[in-house]
Amino acid sequence: MNMQQINLSPTLNFSRLIQGFWRLDKWQQTPQQTLAFIEQLLALGINTFDHAACYGGFTTEESFGKALALHKSLRDKMTLVTKCGILYPNKALPEMKSHHYDNSYRHIIWSAERSLQKLHTEQLDLLLIHRLSPCADPEQIAKAFDQLYQEGKVKNFGVSNYTPAKFSMLQSYVKQPLVTNQIEISPLHLKPFDDGSLDFLLEKRIKPMAWSPFAGGRLFDPLDERGARVSQALLEIGEQKGESRLEVLALAWLLAHPAKIMPILGSGKIERVRTATEALQVSFSEEEWIKVYVAAQGFDIP
Repeated sequence: MNMQQINLSPTLNFSRLIQGFWRLDKWQQTPQQTLAFIEQLLALGINTFDHAACYGGFTTEESFGKALALHKSLRDKMTLVTKCGILYPNKALPEMKSHHYDNSYRHIIWSAERSLQKLHTEQLDLLLIHRLSPCADPEQIAKAFDQLYQEGKVKNFGVSNYTPAKFSMLQSYVKQPLVTNQIEISPLHLKPFDDGSLDFLLEKRIKPMAWSPFAGGRLFDPLDERGARVSQALLEIGEQKGESRLEVLALAWLLAHPAKIMPILGSGKIERVRTATEALQVSFSEEEWIKVYVAAQGFDIP
């Protein structure tokens, strides 16, 4: 199977499906096992790996980096993404007393350099601001981005969880183009479809990354009334296509949107990832897509 590729910039090539490593600390893998998983992902055509400095209590980047250090030549075959800007109490930062956001120049530089060290790489393909701090100074963010770019430590920049207004505001300060917005998108989380976020990105020709594409598992919970309603709509459509796997249908629904959504997968089991890639072979007509959307809105399915 050929994995679809998406160009976000002249120096940034994403696989249409992205592998997230936010739960790497829960997979209880040795560096050798993580390396084997990475190699299997690359064999499937998934070359884009999503991280964040804070994942796993600030441990997952290091775990991934230890695996990459065992086979450094693989670095040229992958696109590394990480995020900065969220801090909370943990063993690495015992002085922290409460969860907060930090978008300061000092923190962005510190976090990016720490990520480079942990991931065993000399350059990040993409650095995102994890979430906008209420007191963020866009000039400080722009200054940090420009320094990291000029020093060759980061190729591209973007944001996560930004509204269109905040995205435009930050872009007006930052010299480099913001190439993506990583936001929550799923058949149960319709806010980006309804608040203009996806329309904005589509107009700007900016491709969104979608975290939690299965709504945190709610889509598979028969006791979740809304999730069950959407699942029914997906499965009814899937029956006509000879496809009964809910995760495949849910991903295919996201992939069918013209904004070219790039879902982030979270499973550490290669069998599940392989199944997810089959969503690329399933298409939705506009009528079918709307049927799922209507079900998610809570209306009767026509």
